[in-house]
Amino acid sequence: MKLVYPFSAIVGQGEMKLALMLAAVDQGIGGVLIFGDRGTGKSTAVRALAALLPKKSLVVGCQYNCTPQALAGLCERCTDKPKEPKAQLVPTPVVDLPLGATEDRVIGALDIERALSAGEKHFEPGLLARAHGGFLYIDEVNLLEDHLVDLLLDVTASGENVVEREGMSIRHPARFVLVGSGNPEEGELRPQLLDRFGLCLEVRTPMDLATRVEVVRRREDFERDRTAFVEKWQREEQKVRTAISRARTALPDVETPPQTLEKAVELSMALGADGLRGELTLIRAARAAAALERSREVTPDHLRKVAVLAMRHRLRKAPTEEIDSGLRVERALATVLAA
Repeated sequence: MKLVYPFSAIVGQGEMKLALMLAAVDQGIGGVLIFGDRGTGKSTAVRALAALLPKKSLVVGCQYNCTPQALAGLCERCTDKPKEPKAQLVPTPVVDLPLGATEDRVIGALDIERALSAGEKHFEPGLLARAHGGFLYIDEVNLLEDHLVDLLLDVTASGENVVEREGMSIRHPARFVLVGSGNPEEGELRPQLLDRFGLCLEVRTPMDLATRVEVVRRREDFERDRTAFVEKWQREEQKVRTAISRARTALPDVETPPQTLEKAVELSMALGADGLRGELTLIRAARAAAALERSREVTPDHLRKVAVLAMRHRLRKAPTEEIDSGLRVERALATVLAA
């Protein structure tokens, strides 16, 4: 098994690590969008976090990564089995969706070779099936072709992938944490897809000498002896692993007091966010943050911790406006919580 760089060994980038942990605790938050410079540890953080998550229980032999516990969301093949399907434990998948991927590679396609040689219609699952129950990572997501964006919008909304090909109709579950990264200077992200991401953040290259030296030093230590480096960080990794596992268990019991809910709605109204997705995501993220901190209810402090992540990409921006969207959220939050 290939060793990945430890999540807890990533220097700085606290906002990015928090966002990924929140999405891991509650997949319903809707994924994470990371804008910023190249080489700031975006893909490293995703793979490192996935390596910390508990192994997934999957149906043995299922090509769609069905989870036996989710009996209501199995593919047609697993649903038709007369007995309870056998399970196996596998690592949480992290699947890359490259910009040049074809539609067939993403959603799946008919196996032409098998059809010609054996005369059988056989469906070959795509990247969405492989990502089910894990992470789907898209680098430079703002450059993704429109037809693939439309596909992702449909799948993220329904949690299912439906394929109609050559007289075949295939339907299988496709629920995953969508993580996208990119540089906004290279192109805008379509508003429909931008709205589907639950959390959004910006990462920057550290500008202080000490931080940059530490980044390089740790990376060199990792490349020199991966086993020793990973072992060195095992205790910190276990803390993160335990916190996420405990938060997942506690999440259903976290309460949101009426006054905290009102503050979340007031913030969304003060920012002029379209629709209700903003406050719904804000509350879900705050509940996940409370669960990570072993709190039984959401407090204004939890709202403060996640407000910029949940709201910064939902603001209307005038062409002449120069103020950072994150700063706008912070100012509005300070006013709402002070009232």
